[in-house]
Amino acid sequence: MLEHFFQCPHCFEEISMLVDPSVRRQEYVEDCEVCCNPILIQVEIEEGEIVIFEAQSLEQ
Repeated sequence: MLEHFFQCPHCFEEISMLVDPSVRRQEYVEDCEVCCNPILIQVEIEEGEIVIFEAQSLEQ
């Protein structure tokens, strides 16, 4: 597992999450551990490294 730190798009707090490097492309919704708002997480892994990580608000 890889630990990745990022800023919540809702409350702007820095949070961390564990990313499974065995799955090349991942997309899922995770609630912020601080403000509990949903975040769309998109991750791409190449050679065991995170090459793309996006955390977006689901609110329009």
